[in-house]
Amino acid sequence: MRFPWLLPLCCAALAMAGPITYDVTVNTSSISGITGSLDFNFNPGELVTQSASLQILNFNSDGTLAEACPCTTGDVSGQLPATLTFDNGTAFNDYFDNFTFGSTITFSVSLYGPALSSPDGVSTSGSTFAFSMFSDTAGTMPVLTSDTTDGYAFTIGVNLDGSTTVTNFSTETTIEAESSGAPPSSSVPEPGTFLMVLIALAGLVRFRGRLPTGAR
Repeated sequence: MRFPWLLPLCCAALAMAGPITYDVTVNTSSISGITGSLDFNFNPGELVTQSASLQILNFNSDGTLAEACPCTTGDVSGQLPATLTFDNGTAFNDYFDNFTFGSTITFSVSLYGPALSSPDGVSTSGSTFAFSMFSDTAGTMPVLTSDTTDGYAFTIGVNLDGSTTVTNFSTETTIEAESSGAPPSSSVPEPGTFLMVLIALAGLVRFRGRLPTGAR
């Protein structure tokens, strides 16, 4: 006798932890019409840093992206308004693009990978995502931020325990946490998933033991 219900149960038990995702909305009406630039970067700390990845999803704005190709550095792929994908495998991973501002910008930031789903307990640095806006195409005049040191609108830090910390420097920026889903890529089950599978298999063995011989 076959047990078709067992496969989805095992698959559910082996599901990985979802990414940590934030929905971002920026009110840019005060600088509407200005041709400036946007900057996204995701970088490891200076010490031992566990692998992590990040995606910029669902970018939308009534502003206008430059027609020319953006400037990218390090481990970055994609081009706005399509998905951008970063990882922290090199020291500096950056996406910079000229942009004529409209009244609003929205996008999602999704963080995933071993540093978030299975912290190794030995790394000594986390990673940091930062988003900046500039009123010039050279990226030297940050706007809509109180961060006079780096010019970041906001940052998201990946902590050593797999949690994240948001620091918002912009009164025009709203950052809301989204519920987790399946990560774009991961190979390490969350703690407890193997136990769930063993419980399911143990239940199957006990059930089969109670069946008549001809029904097994």
